[in-house]
Amino acid sequence: MIAQARACGFDAVGVTRPDATPETKARLERFLADGAHGDMAWMAETAERRGAPQALWPEVRSVIMLGMNYGPDHNPLAVLEQRDRAAISVYAKGDDYHELIKARLKQIARWLVANGGGDVKVFVDTAAVMEKPLAASAGLGWQGKHTNLVSRDLGSWLFLGAIFTTLDLPADEPTADSCGSCRACLDVCPTSAFPEAYRLDARRCISYLTIEHKGPIPRDLRPLMGNRIYGCDDCLAVCPWNKFAQAGREAKLAARDALRTPALADLVRLDDAQFRALFAKTSIKRTGRDRFVRNVLIAIGNSGDVSLAAGAEGLLGDPSPLVRGAAVWALSRLLPRDSLIALMPPHPEADDAVRAEWAAALA
Repeated sequence: MIAQARACGFDAVGVTRPDATPETKARLERFLADGAHGDMAWMAETAERRGAPQALWPEVRSVIMLGMNYGPDHNPLAVLEQRDRAAISVYAKGDDYHELIKARLKQIARWLVANGGGDVKVFVDTAAVMEKPLAASAGLGWQGKHTNLVSRDLGSWLFLGAIFTTLDLPADEPTADSCGSCRACLDVCPTSAFPEAYRLDARRCISYLTIEHKGPIPRDLRPLMGNRIYGCDDCLAVCPWNKFAQAGREAKLAARDALRTPALADLVRLDDAQFRALFAKTSIKRTGRDRFVRNVLIAIGNSGDVSLAAGAEGLLGDPSPLVRGAAVWALSRLLPRDSLIALMPPHPEADDAVRAEWAAALA
């Protein structure tokens, strides 16, 4: 099976028992009880199935976990110093991994049934499966203090997929936690999203805020986001185990040239059609143009570059109140108060949230 997995582009494979992570359910319950999932209501709605593989599929007897390396060929933190450029998470700069990995999982599943029989189900991370604890149990790595999987051989950059099977396969040994006293991932977080080691509060996580959060981003967190417009790689990139990381070998996951360090001035001008064209076949497309431009406007507000104000000004009349509100905030960071007053619309803003942005900007 290892040879078959590698032939399908996977770099790590292991097997675990479906009951090997009994602590997962309690940890998930605490996460939800704390409200740390924010407005990701689907996590609460699927909690019962997510808590254990058997709850999702009672017939499962073995779980095969697979990892595909997507290591970058560049320093993902270098762009943070280029304030007029957009920082996009490494995983989102190439093709959407969901479809690619699911197709490869199906190939392996067909091979498994042909050679061993049984029934199978395949899952990528859109399903109610707790991939990271299962992957740790299967020996692919361990969950670091940032809650992400860390591999001794590949560092931080692994996409995960799961094959559930009714076959009774020999399980692999889990990998021991090798974080030691290191807390680089915790200390680097711009928004202090880790209340303690091994716990994440998604409500403060830039990945959550720029991708999952649907409304205006809390004002106190906006200045901390810098130019990160889609996801955040800080806690992954600083992990010392990345000294063993390698550039990914799957061409479809490689960064597109247009998405390496795109200019904020170009991104802020995208309408819906242009957004869909630029981000076709990427994970970013699912976020939608309005949320994406909201993020770009926050980056513009953090840039300190007055030349970018024109792009924000052009969106004060945007059809989306989410965009209009973010444009007000960006301009409040770049322009003097008198100039901002001159840009106020002649009639009161219809949306309460946008009115609140104007009030806060002029306070």
